[in-house]
Amino acid sequence: MSQTTWLLLQVVSVLLLSGVSAVEVFTPDQVEAVNGSDVRLKCTFTSTHAVSPKTVTVSWNYRPLDQGTREVSVFHYQEVAYPPVSGLFKERVVWSGDVSKRDASITLQGVAPSFNGTYTCQVRNPPDVHGRNGEIVLKVVNKASLSEITLLLAIGGGVCALSLLVVVGYVLVKRRRRSQEDWEVELPERRSKEEWKDPTVW
Repeated sequence: MSQTTWLLLQVVSVLLLSGVSAVEVFTPDQVEAVNGSDVRLKCTFTSTHAVSPKTVTVSWNYRPLDQGTREVSVFHYQEVAYPPVSGLFKERVVWSGDVSKRDASITLQGVAPSFNGTYTCQVRNPPDVHGRNGEIVLKVVNKASLSEITLLLAIGGGVCALSLLVVVGYVLVKRRRRSQEDWEVELPERRSKEEWKDPTVW
């Protein structure tokens, strides 16, 4: 056993004996967004120790699909939000999380195809050790997916059906009122005819 391996085992043993655990981070594997829309990159976490804005730090990084493993800083949170001041994500990222609720999410505004890539969510909350990062692959498309189109069609169909019912109901009510008014006009005439008798007829 090498000295490095031995030291690593010692560190792990000390951490386990002291009751320190790792922060667990959870993200969806993939997110699809329409070109020009806003998209929320959801990231949640668990920690065995108390969570507060003073103890939790959140870092988001971005790795383009066509540039190997080079990562770019997207966002940082430590008590307050620190959005990027230059580069691709300047004025395009906002904090949408709440560390007290164990939410470290961000929102990308007006996404473009250049935003395609892998986004990494990293959360730290000492004395918990740093655990596995959450990774989201973002895919920006030029039009809505089939499921989104189906949903829009369903909503549109429901609105049309409701509008049709309202129109039909209105027409029926109007016809009924008109028939009732005509009947009320004709009724006195009928009564007068029924009451009048020809004096020559016995």
